[in-house]
Amino acid sequence: MIYPEFLHKHETIGISAPSAGAGNDLDKFQASVDVLKAQGYEVAETRSVRSADARSADAEERGKELTSLFLDPNIKMVMCAKGGDFLDECLPFIDFRAMKKHPKWLMGASDPTSILFPYTVKYDVASIYGMNGGSYGERPMHDFVKANLELIKGKHIVQRSYPAYMSMPPWEDGACYDVPSHWLSSEHSVNVTGRCIGGCIDCLKDLIGTEYDTAKKFVRRYSKDGSIWYFDNFSLSAENLYRTLLQFSYAGWFENTKAVIIGRTLFPSSETGMTYEETVLKALPHIPVLYQADIGHTYPHMTMINGAILHLIYHGHQASLSFALKS
Repeated sequence: MIYPEFLHKHETIGISAPSAGAGNDLDKFQASVDVLKAQGYEVAETRSVRSADARSADAEERGKELTSLFLDPNIKMVMCAKGGDFLDECLPFIDFRAMKKHPKWLMGASDPTSILFPYTVKYDVASIYGMNGGSYGERPMHDFVKANLELIKGKHIVQRSYPAYMSMPPWEDGACYDVPSHWLSSEHSVNVTGRCIGGCIDCLKDLIGTEYDTAKKFVRRYSKDGSIWYFDNFSLSAENLYRTLLQFSYAGWFENTKAVIIGRTLFPSSETGMTYEETVLKALPHIPVLYQADIGHTYPHMTMINGAILHLIYHGHQASLSFALKS
């Protein structure tokens, strides 16, 4: 596993928009950039970042813009500007081999999963699932954002389950940390280590069977370590999540899996009355599963390092996560 160099003060973060542009809320995006600059970093944006469209540019241009940040020696870390719906269109135009030749930390959340995942499982470069470049502007700054800012500096920290979470989408008026956090599990307690891998499950399901899906090879390559999967469910219904987890299992993704962590669903639904608890317990009966976790689109959410060794401890509806950068 290749671990890029972490950021230092006065170094430059490159932001690209391989999915949607950030232009539909420029004040929020600029506030986020200002936070990064206040941390002592320079920020460089590719041409399409401030587009207001669901596709920041055509697919080829988006792929080239992202790749250009890896070819630029002045850029030390790459962030995706925003999530969206159409990132998969630009995958054929991203030069992953160039990215591996010039490895840099790549971070994003939601739709950028489709780049982070092959970057790690196929090209063996660690990546970060946590924040997009336009996500730092919320005030006051929550501890989960502070933890992310420490992690991208290379600080070793332990992330612990947070006391409360938002029951509403964070962009809605009145959203606040109003519900006590209460992780659930199929097990009374869990204490395991393994290679961390995962992302937004809405995106991962679309990669199965494509050239960007080498998950089975990845888990076999690191079979001695075992794997810990995490899934951010944006809006899959309970039934769709169930079928997707079965498909992952049939595709060999869960070989040598030590545990699976599933975050809270931002937009829950069910066509048959099936609950999300039934979904995870029925789909993964032989793997320790943690769910209702502080991971994903709901706030707060932890920062995950794909490819690193994750030490996961769970007991009494609380959990702690720490990472070791083992090759």
